Amino acid sequence: ADYRVYAILGDGEIAEGQVWEAFMAAAKYKLDNLCAIVDVNGLQIDGATKDVMPTEPLDEKFKSFGAHVITIDGHDFEQIENALKEAATVDKPVAIIAKTVKGKGVSFMENQCGWHGVAPNDEQYEIAMADLNKILAELEA
Repeated sequence: ADYRVYAILGDGEIAEGQVWEAFMAAAKYKLDNLCAIVDVNGLQIDGATKDVMPTEPLDEKFKSFGAHVITIDGHDFEQIENALKEAATVDKPVAIIAKTVKGKGVSFMENQCGWHGVAPNDEQYEIAMADLNKILAELEA
């Protein structure tokens, strides 16, 4: 196909067998237009992935299922762009492992699994926006 297919996955959800079955099929059928981006923050709804259902070493697992693996800092836009460009040149399915921090930049959310599926209240929203605006101001300076 002359189009690309992107799937965004979390490191908690990839404990599901259907993800690995999909990668086996993608490799078998040489789906070189498939790119999975895996958000690896080490947390899922029930706690740390290492405690709930360990999935590491992800790079080796994806390689063993026939994927080309690219590991990046998932907060670095240049690395994200370069990984997507590289993915478009590879003749096999691609897994981009994006190492991230859950809730990055929000003081009370960083590395807290309790924020899966929970919206902040009005006071928390104001704190979060102040935290993010501070980071934005620093980037613009």
